[in-house]
Amino acid sequence: MASAQWPCLILALFSVLVASGFPRSHARLLEKRSLLEGEVDGIEVYSTKISCKVTSRFAHNVVTTRAVNRADTAKEVSFDVELPKTAFITNFTLTIDGVTYPGNVKEKEVAKKQYEKAVSQGKTAGLVKASGRKLEKFTVSVNVAAGSKITFELTYEELLKRHKGKYEMYLKVQPKQLVKHFEIEADIFEPQGISTLDAEASFITNDLLGSALTKSFSGKKGHVSFKPSLDQQRSCPTCKDSLLNGDFTITYDVNRESPANVQIVNGYFVHFFAPQGLPTVPKSVVFVIDISGSMHGRKMEQTKDALLKILDDVKEEDYLNFILFSGDVTTWKDNLVQATPENIQEARTFVRNIQDQGMTNINDGLLRGISMLNKAWEEHSVPERSTSIVIMLTDGDANVGESRPAKIQENVRNAIGGKFPLYNLGFGNNLNYNFLESMALENHGLARRIYEDSDANLQLQGFYEEVANPLLTSVEVAYPENAILDLTKNTYQHFYDGSEIVVAGRLADKDMNNFKADVKGHGAINDLTFTEEVDMMEMEKALQEQDYIFGNYIERLWAYLTIEQLLEKRKNALGDEKENLTAQALDLSLKYHFVTPLTSMVVTKPEDNENQMDIANKPGEGPVDVETPSMAYLTSYQSPLTPYYYVDGDPHFIIQVPEKDDAICFNIDEEPGTVLRLIEDPITGFTVNGQIIGDKRGNPNSETRKTYFGKLGIANAQMDFWIEVTTEKITLWNAAAQSTFSWLDTVTVTQDGLSLTINRKKNIIVTFGDGVTFVVVLHQVWKKHPVHQDFLGFYVVDSHRMSAQTHGLLGQFFHPFDFKVSDIHSGSDPTKPHATMVVKNHRLTVTRGSQKDYRKDVSIGTKVDCWFVHNNGQGLIDGVHGDYIVPNLL
Repeated sequence: MASAQWPCLILALFSVLVASGFPRSHARLLEKRSLLEGEVDGIEVYSTKISCKVTSRFAHNVVTTRAVNRADTAKEVSFDVELPKTAFITNFTLTIDGVTYPGNVKEKEVAKKQYEKAVSQGKTAGLVKASGRKLEKFTVSVNVAAGSKITFELTYEELLKRHKGKYEMYLKVQPKQLVKHFEIEADIFEPQGISTLDAEASFITNDLLGSALTKSFSGKKGHVSFKPSLDQQRSCPTCKDSLLNGDFTITYDVNRESPANVQIVNGYFVHFFAPQGLPTVPKSVVFVIDISGSMHGRKMEQTKDALLKILDDVKEEDYLNFILFSGDVTTWKDNLVQATPENIQEARTFVRNIQDQGMTNINDGLLRGISMLNKAWEEHSVPERSTSIVIMLTDGDANVGESRPAKIQENVRNAIGGKFPLYNLGFGNNLNYNFLESMALENHGLARRIYEDSDANLQLQGFYEEVANPLLTSVEVAYPENAILDLTKNTYQHFYDGSEIVVAGRLADKDMNNFKADVKGHGAINDLTFTEEVDMMEMEKALQEQDYIFGNYIERLWAYLTIEQLLEKRKNALGDEKENLTAQALDLSLKYHFVTPLTSMVVTKPEDNENQMDIANKPGEGPVDVETPSMAYLTSYQSPLTPYYYVDGDPHFIIQVPEKDDAICFNIDEEPGTVLRLIEDPITGFTVNGQIIGDKRGNPNSETRKTYFGKLGIANAQMDFWIEVTTEKITLWNAAAQSTFSWLDTVTVTQDGLSLTINRKKNIIVTFGDGVTFVVVLHQVWKKHPVHQDFLGFYVVDSHRMSAQTHGLLGQFFHPFDFKVSDIHSGSDPTKPHATMVVKNHRLTVTRGSQKDYRKDVSIGTKVDCWFVHNNGQGLIDGVHGDYIVPNLL
């Protein structure tokens, strides 16, 4: 079944990073001024072309950007392309002054070793990697000499899935400046013939679009071209900035004279199946809805709104029920009921009265719904020719009853027994999406994330529309025995109206004269068999036109589909089976030059060009500014009433309290190797721990022992990721996938609400949505220093999405608290007066002092005045500091 969106390309066209020797603030001014000249800081992007060539739904896409450095100094420029999650990069080339540097796809571990070797030799090498199955953005930066020209060319491929009766290519265009030659061009070749073709842009009126856009189709060929002139690109007639900032969408469909279509080229075949005009199979639907406390507010209102809209679309021959789970499980009815007008009206009343409450018992909610469907079948209370579906919506993880994901999966798998699909909808980011996806896949369904936004109700409603009209059940695609090798998935529990089944494989005998394919399925009225017979001679004549696009597309389509399905199976495999699936997917990825979760692309320039930036960053998800923190970081800086909390130095904990225009600080004195809990939030799932290190051994003259944080662990069990930061490297685990980076990298990784940006040898910015931002600062000392060693600082610059139950040495201060200072008097050091502080019902003696905030300047820092609480913060922190010692970093 298709997902909600199947883009050909999401393109953030070309951004410029300033790398010359003047302050960043000056660079910003120059950037604004240079827009008036059609350049960004001396870099002119004079040509951008996006070429999409689609043959039988298989898209071959090339993004080419050409630029020239018109400044009188070298400049660092960056090329960004956002890719659809379903796409595989197949090639990247970088051409500077006529010399081309190609990319090579290698096994991930081999590529990583080559990268680390290049870095250790002082070269600037880089990787383009898939981050799990969430490859989102490709970024490469390069230093361009004055007067030099540069060309970036990225190629990627994907199979377009049919969704609600159409194939969609979606391009997000953002060149950020006027481009002399800007062009989007799509050529489509469909042997079945094209029935509809359309294109539209969100950033330009239809009147202006009409003169810049041409679209046409006839028979098997379609063409779309968008070539705005410089004047058409301007945001106003006299403006010098570009209005090209938004979505460009191409949609099309093919003729359906026959329900099936088989194409064969060079011994490989693809079989498309999408019948029309069949009656809809009646369905029994159980909606299993999370009503726990975290659904309070807009999420619950949007869920209710979507359910009310869905009730308008339920057909009278369908059966349904609602299962609500929080700490307990409640149902609308004891059994499935038919969707009669009277029952639908009663269901609307029930939905309107749903209230959020309590905890999250996913296990019992799902089992109740599955049991209800099984009972209906066993008692023959639903039509014999009907199908069953479970749709579960949750915004969090199980935290009451059976809460172990593996056990819940086992219980659900045993209860369903392969009889019907489970569709899991994950609302927002504070959940274990991998668990929901894994459970859905092993029960012949899929998982979909519902993004927290104003259109969340439409996302929910849209998903239901995809599964609302099953036309066939128990679908099997069969071929002559011993005639086919390496067949992709050929059995499906459902075929839904508006979608398409695609099967590919290899012919055992390339010289066979005839080819026969049967599709069998259960319809609403009877069993159906669709037969497609192919005359190989006629096929060869018909496909002589296929060179109109590109040659071996069916073989590459087969490889793409096979890798995609092997990776999907791998998610629930164990032991030898998982190793075998991994080996097969890896072999095909390398053979067909696909960047997948198992491979990486390495682009390295020859040794005689060592002084220039060599290649592509590792999995970049956005332009990385090596001089300035991310916008989330800057926003937190600029708000004078935003509290912040950090620990840095020996280790000094600083709690800034904006209401008091003051700060409190304390130290923790513990042995090296001790791990301290800094943050723990049981609701959102965040934990942050830090491990203490000491000065180097052999310092007998030291009167005081210096300790620092040498390792930090940031984790969220609900989002299923862990980050370990040391002074040498940064390691990210997402489910079973692991990525490792060094402090020499400049890279951004974005996946499922998490954004991790490494600013080379400076800091790491970790952002979760729009409400949680951490910054880790790297302090480096001279490697041969006899005493000191590198250490880390940890800063919380945004915590407003953390729950009221957050605790830890830093986390406990995320909630409002008050303190009063009185009796200020001089002490032994006249620069450090003493005072009495009343805080948390304790009366403490405190000392005025200062610490450093190293967020802006890691070498000098900014002075922060604070009241110092003695004795490891005793009286200020809840309990004693020993309560915060934990056994492990992660």
